[in-house]
Amino acid sequence: MDEYGVLVGIDWASQAHEVCVMSPAGETLERFEVPHSNPGIEALLERLETLAGGDLARVAVAIEVPRGALVEALVERGAHVYAINPKQLDRFRDRYSPAGAKDDSRDAFVLGDSLRTDRHCFRRVEPDAPECIALREASRMDEELGNELKRITNRLREQLHRYWSEVLRLCPAADEPWLWELLARAPEPKAGHCLTGAEVASVLKAKRIRRLSAGEVLGALRSPALPVAPGTVEASAAHVQLLVEQLQLLHRQRRTVEARLRSLLAQCRTTAEPPAGKHADVEIVCSLPGVGLRVASALLGEAGQALARRDYQALRNHAGLAPITRQSGKSRRVSMRRACSRRLRSAMYHWARVSTQHDPHSKARYAALRARGHSHGRALRSLADRLLAQLMAMLKHGCVYEADRTRRVSAGVTDG
Repeated sequence: MDEYGVLVGIDWASQAHEVCVMSPAGETLERFEVPHSNPGIEALLERLETLAGGDLARVAVAIEVPRGALVEALVERGAHVYAINPKQLDRFRDRYSPAGAKDDSRDAFVLGDSLRTDRHCFRRVEPDAPECIALREASRMDEELGNELKRITNRLREQLHRYWSEVLRLCPAADEPWLWELLARAPEPKAGHCLTGAEVASVLKAKRIRRLSAGEVLGALRSPALPVAPGTVEASAAHVQLLVEQLQLLHRQRRTVEARLRSLLAQCRTTAEPPAGKHADVEIVCSLPGVGLRVASALLGEAGQALARRDYQALRNHAGLAPITRQSGKSRRVSMRRACSRRLRSAMYHWARVSTQHDPHSKARYAALRARGHSHGRALRSLADRLLAQLMAMLKHGCVYEADRTRRVSAGVTDG
């Protein structure tokens, strides 16, 4: 273990952080509050540097959050930052107050003292590469835009169902851009009767829709409308126009973010310098069946450091693939891990789901698990765990996916 001259516990907050500075022997040296601002953080760094004799590398900081301006400033200046899960901190707090007392100053002290006695329970925070930070933020933006698209699409569908349900025969989920384009031109049945076949055909051609003809679309648009109270059509049509404008904007933004994700992945391919005869991590991840743009971005953005360390156990825990066992006496219960990264869990789920559609090995594995009585979700989690172990083996060997040698590589055998 590293020897530190100063141990610091910081109870993070949005406005001001409570700081407790301790000696390696457990003596409290200072307690103070730091505002969450540029001058406040600079003052904290200078104060810790003075206490450590001018060398911030001799300072160990315990905190609950693994990233943010405060954490990044400490790491950048050379301090060693250790993060801990808030639930673990809650258990450590019981050592000092069995009655359950809690306040910010006490939490800062518990963080610092626990780092002194139980450093193995903390995780050292390492700085992320700029490409990883950009990829993670772009991936999160893409997910947020996708969720917002779903929410507004559901609202659009409800409005159409209210006064113009015939349109939903063309697109039951109301989630396709060509329908939004038609609704922008004709948000109500009266305007739909005025659309010409040429206008509809141009929209279908521009959006590459071939399953429907202009005649079929016109037939639905000109069908008798639902009988509704006076004023309902006008009010709902105005609402639909606003929703369509939002959907078109969100769709354009998501296409922009998608292009950025592709660019960032390509940039990672060119900047990575793997050893001779090895492939870059990005190439290896993207070569696997079931791994598309969004899954690859989530894996590399949310778990880049674990992938770089080839830490299979940390990855499966972080992704929620490792089950939780609770055993006492004759009672034993195994359940799904819920304390994990939601984004990484979603990425692993879709990776396993899509791989069953494109990879014969994954499809056979999934079928075997289902035959043993596993539910759909449990079977996909088991398959994702297997795929993750396979990815770790490929990363260690530096080879891309090849269907005919997958089992040999997973077993640690290569072709030389």
